[in-house]
Amino acid sequence: MKRRILLVDDDVAILLTLKAVLEISGFEVETAASAREAKQRLRAHEYHMVITDLRMESETAGAEVAAAAKKAANQPAVAMLTAYPPKDAEWVTTSDTDKVLVKPMNTQDLLRQIEAMLVSHEDKKRRASKLAAVPATQAAAKKPVRQGIGNRE
Repeated sequence: MKRRILLVDDDVAILLTLKAVLEISGFEVETAASAREAKQRLRAHEYHMVITDLRMESETAGAEVAAAAKKAANQPAVAMLTAYPPKDAEWVTTSDTDKVLVKPMNTQDLLRQIEAMLVSHEDKKRRASKLAAVPATQAAAKKPVRQGIGNRE
């Protein structure tokens, strides 16, 4: 199964170049040229990763895409792609972004970072689902069995 990436950027040259690089590397890539289009695609399809430009039709467009991706049922990894990274280091930890990728970037570095993000994101999701399953199992084990009127022995 190919891993699906939603690539979002209002610069068509960057969008098409990155799409070609990612497809050559074995990814299935869909594109969106605006936050509005990206949010529509996120509602209609599932992706393993979303890579979005920070500034598109507005200063907050990339953040809106990241927030929509984090609300998606399958919770894809989210990378913010920008030529102008915010100087506030706290921004990355308080945003819905897993990683900031600064453009321009060497193709091999980009692919290496995407692969690493996908692996660590899937590991994190697996650990979270295991942790969520443990309390439910423990609660079921501790729950006393009640006998009803018709169940007397």
